[in-house]
Amino acid sequence: MTKIYCDIADKKLIKKFSKKKIVKGFTTNPSLIRKAGAKNYSLYCKEILKLTNKPISFEVFSDDEDGMFHQGSRISKWGRNVFVKVPVFNSKGKFMGGVIQKLNENNIKLNITAVYSHVQTKMILKKINKKTNVIISIFAGRMGDAGKDPVPEIYKSIKLAKKFTNVEILWASTREPYNYLQAKSLKCHLITTPPSIIEKIEKFGKTFNRLTKDTVKGFLSDSKKSNFKI
Repeated sequence: MTKIYCDIADKKLIKKFSKKKIVKGFTTNPSLIRKAGAKNYSLYCKEILKLTNKPISFEVFSDDEDGMFHQGSRISKWGRNVFVKVPVFNSKGKFMGGVIQKLNENNIKLNITAVYSHVQTKMILKKINKKTNVIISIFAGRMGDAGKDPVPEIYKSIKLAKKFTNVEILWASTREPYNYLQAKSLKCHLITTPPSIIEKIEKFGKTFNRLTKDTVKGFLSDSKKSNFKI
């Protein structure tokens, strides 16, 4: 079963989507938290934690190893449901294996982010134990944006992680509801998606004829609202 996480930092939406059974957890990042209007990163994240007890990932934003370890250690103490998000590489392209290993050895739950290949997954797996929870987030949507097929890389990553019962592969940067069915067919452990896509997944099951009818109704409604004439 592929679990659905909601990718959002807006507090009102987290409160709303935390009530949905289909939503099993949440992912955030510094960009989403900034977009949500946060002025103080730590305080804002702690306010989010008052709204849900489901798993949630908060990301470090330091670009050096010492800073990442320090931030990750502090974030991990915010709550039992917290996963610390760490990028596989920093902005200079350096593998953050040392940070990943050190945090993992301290029994800190991790979400390794910005992963794009099974080679990177293999590098991560060499740095972790087989007991502390680790999520590996593979950015499928951004791969597709760059003209690359994410499916082979996710499939290979899932295969590599099979020996690790503590590791889950996550389909990230979801672009459309159909990605959920792709993730399910691959037996991907997790997929994270924005709220709008979750709402569309909840409506799965319409027939082709129903889709045609709804589409034409939409065109007809817009033409009437615009008072179009030919």
